[in-house]
Amino acid sequence: MIETRRIAFTDFNKAEVVSFSCREPNPMEVTVKYEYTAISSGTERANISGDPNVNAATAFDPNAPLFPRYSGYSGTGIVYKIGEGVKNVKVGDRVVIRWGSHAEYYTTSCRNVVKIPDGVDFDEAAFALISNFSLGAIRKVRLEMGESLIVMGLGVLGIFSVMLGKAAGACPIIAVDPVKERREYALKMGADFALDPNDENFAKTVKQLTNGGVETAIEVSGFGKALDQVLDCVKPFGRIALLGCTRDSDFTIDYYRKVHYPGITIVGAHTHARPVFESRPGFWAENDDIAAILKLLKAKRIDYKQLISEVHKPEDAPEVYKRLVTDKNFPVGVLFKWN
Repeated sequence: MIETRRIAFTDFNKAEVVSFSCREPNPMEVTVKYEYTAISSGTERANISGDPNVNAATAFDPNAPLFPRYSGYSGTGIVYKIGEGVKNVKVGDRVVIRWGSHAEYYTTSCRNVVKIPDGVDFDEAAFALISNFSLGAIRKVRLEMGESLIVMGLGVLGIFSVMLGKAAGACPIIAVDPVKERREYALKMGADFALDPNDENFAKTVKQLTNGGVETAIEVSGFGKALDQVLDCVKPFGRIALLGCTRDSDFTIDYYRKVHYPGITIVGAHTHARPVFESRPGFWAENDDIAAILKLLKAKRIDYKQLISEVHKPEDAPEVYKRLVTDKNFPVGVLFKWN
C-alpha cells in the first residue's frame, strides 16, 4: 500500500482532502503518480450536491448512502508501478488516466491509460478524457465539413464541442448559453456566433444565420427546454446529440411535429454509449478518441493551453468546490496539480 491523499466529497457541498491507501497493482494493472487532474464541472457539481441520479448504469436506490463520493476522472501522470502482464506501458511513461480520481497515486487497469506523445504537456493532456466526450458527440451527429453546428450550453463540454467542431470543419458554429460571460468566452474559443436562448427571437435568429436551420446540434445542458429549443432550430433531417446528462426527466416535447414529421435524428451521446475496444465510423472507442485528441494537440490543430484558467494545490479543494457550487460562471479549465 502507498499511504497518500485524495479529494473526497464528504457531505452536501463539502470537499476535503483525505488520507488514501493506494493498493499495489494486480496483474494487468498499473499504479500512476498523478501530475494533474481536471475538474469536470457538471459531473462534480452533481456529485457534491448529492444528486441521486448520477449513474445510469445502476438502479436507483433511495436508501443508498450519498457520501463520501469521489471524482476527478480525467488526469495525467507517470506510471509508477506495473503489474504482471502489462505490455502497453512501462514504468516512467507519461500517460492520460481515464476514470481515475483526484488523488496523488491511483491503481487502475492498464486499459485505462494512454501514452502521451512527446510535445504534449501534462496540463493540456489532463483534459483529454473530458474532451473526448465532446468528440464522441461530434462523431455521432456525423458532422461533415461545411455543415452548421449549434451547441446548447457552454460549460466545459460545450466549449470543447465548439473547439472540436471548428477543428472538424463546422461552419458556422452557433454557441448558446444564458450567461453572457460564457457566450463571450465561446467566441474566443472558435464560435462564429453566440446567442442567448432567452431572447424572444432566438430560433428565428438561428435560422437566419444558417439559411433555414442548422444541420447538426449538440445539446449539452441536459434540460428538456433546451432540447425543445434546439428542435425549433434544426433543418429537416437534422441530427442532434444529447451530450449533457439528462438527469432531469421533465421533457415535454411535441415529438410528432418536431421530430417525427421532419425526420430528425436524436442520438444519446453519453461517453459509455460507445464500443469498448473496436472503433467504427461514428463510434470510436474511448482510448482511440483520446489518442486522436493527443495527436491533434501535438500537431497544434487544437489548443487546450488557452483553456487553463486556474491551477490549484489539492489543499485548495474546499474553497474551489465551494465556488463550483455557487458560481454560475465557474471557469472551464481548472486543474489540480499534485506534484
